Formats: sequence, structure tokens, C-alpha cells
Amino acid sequence: MFARPTRRLLSTLSSTPNAFPPPEALSSATATKPFQAQVWASMQPPPESAISAFAARLRLFDGAPPSNLHEVMTKVFTHHSYIKLHTSQKPNEPLPATNKDLESIGNGLLGLFATEYVHAAYPHLPTRAVKAAVTAYVGPQTCADVAREWGTANLLRWHRTPKIGSRKPVLHSDAYASVPRSIVALAYQYGSLDHARELVHKVFLSRKVDLKSFVKFRNPMEALVDTALMFGREKPKSRLLKETGRMSISPVFVVGVFSGEEKLGEGFGSSLRMAEHRACEDALHRLYLTKTPAHELSVPTSTFSSSSGLDSFSTLLSPSVQPFHAVELGASEVLFGSAGRGKLSGRPGDASRQNVEQDD
Repeated sequence: MFARPTRRLLSTLSSTPNAFPPPEALSSATATKPFQAQVWASMQPPPESAISAFAARLRLFDGAPPSNLHEVMTKVFTHHSYIKLHTSQKPNEPLPATNKDLESIGNGLLGLFATEYVHAAYPHLPTRAVKAAVTAYVGPQTCADVAREWGTANLLRWHRTPKIGSRKPVLHSDAYASVPRSIVALAYQYGSLDHARELVHKVFLSRKVDLKSFVKFRNPMEALVDTALMFGREKPKSRLLKETGRMSISPVFVVGVFSGEEKLGEGFGSSLRMAEHRACEDALHRLYLTKTPAHELSVPTSTFSSSSGLDSFSTLLSPSVQPFHAVELGASEVLFGSAGRGKLSGRPGDASRQNVEQDD
């Protein structure tokens, strides 16, 4: 029911040496309601020293931290599921502030920064592959992993909630994921849009994600042929480049795919068909996963003012100081990504859409 109760209890005891045992543990009222040390430890607010160290380690605030730092950070580490536990244990006390609103704002900012980055960095990536990449960069599991790496186990207050009707259960990973989202919202609220974007790029978008797993091909050769015709290239042809052990038990073939004199891709395999399949996949991956150079990468939010909070939107109608240079969309994005599984007639490359499969 409670995450790492022993560690949380020991941490609470070390930070508040005179608070344990609490008065309710020595009261006669415990005869009807036994005192539970784990529940008591889970309800304690995070120590001020741990909160200050956490904010300083993340460089959460550009300048001096706010005067109510402990109150703000305690809200960040209080998941909305904690309300149920608080109500059951202290029904006469006011409800604590939770990170529900901050989590919602931070989730929107994470999606904004990740989407514009993936779209600008990989202009040819199909739409469904873009969605999968955004989830891999800033999805719930990634946010939960980041919270664990930050060491928030002893600071987080939450309560496990089972599934009730159509309402989803609240798991430990859900409570973990709310912390990085709230931190991003806090960086935007007390800093600026630039500060929040810089934090997201350093913590989330700097991670290595295997985008090849998001784009799969049922028939790479047919998809490559239609793609080459769409770009006005010659029909691709396979050529055997190298081989060894053809008559042995473990032969190896190296096949290249060429459009005229230009080599589009290369692959190897234990058979000619396998090597050709991999060569065509390699050629298609080179197109879809073409990355914009770092010095040419520009995102739309870089045009906003560096003012704090909502003041960033006050300069929308004024001339932008930092111009935005949009990347050119590839035709493959429109034909292969946006059309889904449907088939549009009268456009080049329509047949290849039946051979491309992207993971959601």
C-alpha cells in the first residue's frame, strides 16, 4: 500500500528526531484504532532541508527561490490521491494542496516541447511515428523514471487507489509521473517559457530513443520503389556486393539497393532475400529518420518572449525578436503518415502505403 515504508519512516525519523513517537501513539485512543507507524510516516510533509536541496540540485529557479518554497514544493510532491488518506486520518483538518493543476499544465508543456522538437528534428517522420516518439520522450513511463532518478521516493505523498467502475486505478508510477510534470509547470510559472523548455530539453529530449522501432515495413522493396518514383528517381534495383560461404552452412550475403548510380541502402543476411529486405529497410530509414542538423534546428516556441509565466503571450502581436525558420515538410510525411491505413487514389506512392506499418 505504501511505497518503501521502512525507508520513508527512517527518513522521517532522522529529519524530525523529536516528533516520534507522536502523541497519538501514546494515547489511550489507540485501543480502538491501533497506531500505524507507516501511515503516520506517509502523512508527514517533506523536510525543508530535502526540499531546498532538491530545488538547488535541479536549478529550478533562475534567481532567488520564492519565499514560500516549502509550501510550493510540498504541493508538488503531494499527489491528488493523497486526499483520501488525509481525509480518513484527519477528517477535521483542512485538505492539503495537491499537484493536480500543476500536473495538467506541465503535461501540456511537455507535449508541446516534445512535439515541436520531434517534428523539427525529423521532418520526414510519419505522423503516427511522431506520436510514438513523443510518448517515448515524455510519456508516463518516462516521467516516472525521471522522478525515480531524481530521488523523490522519500518526498512523494500519495495513496494507492483501486479501479472503481470506469475510473482508472492510481499506481505508484502514476504518482511518480506527476512530479516531473509539476516541476516543468513550476519552472514555467516562476521562470519563463525558455526556462521550462531548457529544462525539458536537458532532462527529457536529451535521451536517446530508438526511432527505428516506430517505423516498420511489411514489404520494404515495394514501398521503396513507390517512394523513389514519388521523388522522381529511377526504379531501385538490388545488387549483390559481397558474399562468403555460399555453399556452407552459414553463408553471408551483402546486398545494396541502387537508384541509378546512387546507393540508397545496404543490408546483410544469410540469404539473398533477407539481405535485400534489410537493404530496402535501411534505405527507407535513411529517408524517414533524416535528422535536421543541430545548428539549423529551430522550434516555434523560441519566438516567444523570455518574460515569466503568462507574460510570454503578451508579445504575440509584436514583431518577433527571434525569427523562426520552419523546416520543409517531406512529401513522405503527407502520403505515408497522415493518410493512415486508408488508400487514396490518384497520387504517386499510394500502393506503398499498404506496405508501411508504424507502431502507435
